[in-house]
Amino acid sequence: MNITLHNTLSGKKEIFTPADPNNVTMYVCGPTVYNRIHIGNARPAVVFDVFVRLLRAVYPKLTYARNITDVDDKINKAAADEGVEISVIANKFAQAYQEDMAALLNTEPDVQPKATEHIPEMVDTINTLIQRGHAYESEGHVLFHVPSMSDYGKLSNRKLDDMIAGARVEVADYKKHPMDFVLWKPSEDGLPGWESPWSYGRPGWHIECTAMINKHLGKTIDIHGGGSDLVFPHHENERAQGMCSCDDEGEYARYWMHNGMININGEKMSKSLGNFITVAELLEQYPGEQLRYALMSAQYRSTLNFTDDLLKQAKVALDRFYTALRELADVTPVAVEDITSLEVTQALADDMNTPVAIAALHELSSKIFKTEDQNEKAVLKGQMLACGELLGLLQQDPEQWFKAGNADEITAEAIEALIEDRKTAKKDKDFARADAIRQELLDAGVEIQDTREGTRWQRV
Repeated sequence: MNITLHNTLSGKKEIFTPADPNNVTMYVCGPTVYNRIHIGNARPAVVFDVFVRLLRAVYPKLTYARNITDVDDKINKAAADEGVEISVIANKFAQAYQEDMAALLNTEPDVQPKATEHIPEMVDTINTLIQRGHAYESEGHVLFHVPSMSDYGKLSNRKLDDMIAGARVEVADYKKHPMDFVLWKPSEDGLPGWESPWSYGRPGWHIECTAMINKHLGKTIDIHGGGSDLVFPHHENERAQGMCSCDDEGEYARYWMHNGMININGEKMSKSLGNFITVAELLEQYPGEQLRYALMSAQYRSTLNFTDDLLKQAKVALDRFYTALRELADVTPVAVEDITSLEVTQALADDMNTPVAIAALHELSSKIFKTEDQNEKAVLKGQMLACGELLGLLQQDPEQWFKAGNADEITAEAIEALIEDRKTAKKDKDFARADAIRQELLDAGVEIQDTREGTRWQRV
């Protein structure tokens, strides 16, 4: 099947054609590990995880890399504030990031390179750029000379003269050109650094991705992803480095994908506005699957307005899906042989249209509720599970979904005990007591349903 995606480089939707269909390569910018990630950081992780699942369903092999930036001025400051080595801060929050990713039901990348483990590769790349006349040393710094690249600005659709005119920063005296950017910078006393031909120092932000891509994926990759806030300057500069250090005439990345930003209740997320929310804080209140669904509710390139209502809608939708699967608990699903024929797959193949994919999943659940045919139920259950796996949803037991709760909620044991009390009250014909227990459970956020198999319950 054809996969289409919006390529930031061309500014239009294109059919995806990998250089090698037997080994698709994809790189996504990961976190700078100085703190817990916020919900905006989680969006690209979820978006590109869904895309990874699609690619793996269509192609025999995908090599997916997502880096960890573990050397950065923010990490340096956090380490200095706590009086520890930068590795202590970086390792702590890298582990926290992995925990958040697992809670959001993301699969692990094939490669998770760390910046500090690739300093020699960065030095080699910088040397190549100097030798080719694209970079120069100045006062212990090494800078990329932007005018040396003829189509600098192509990715972000900016002209160099306009960038200079719009610049608001004071130009350092060691720069030849106002837009030149740092590849290497000297480290003062107390700051982490490594030996290099130019100074005891540390890499600039952009060079790490180029060096790690070249090492793990090759000089040219199929797909490069990240948030739209990275298009300029990070990805523009990264493309410049990659193109100018490469031996051939090919593109550094053949397709660039960028997800839109997140607003909180209609406003840009900001600590100053008091609406800065970390994934860890949200996970204290909501299941990771609910957050994942909410992050997929808008098409990935659009701005997502993250609200309480959005989270409630996600819970209602997942309850409906899991109710359909619970109704089919005794039905053995028929495995889907051709997943590309499913409407959910086709929606994802159309530039990752997750809202349409979710609508198709709702249609499947509606068919499950309507049909009485056991064979059709088995087929529909197989399709629903396969589609859920593509989206990273519906992979847990329905009973587990309905009975999961937060630490401050009534426990499952207490709920079961009250249900037993109600059963006894009904047996003794004490219906007033039975009704009171039902209301007590409802007040605690638990809904019960009497069925032929016994009493079911779920949190609402």
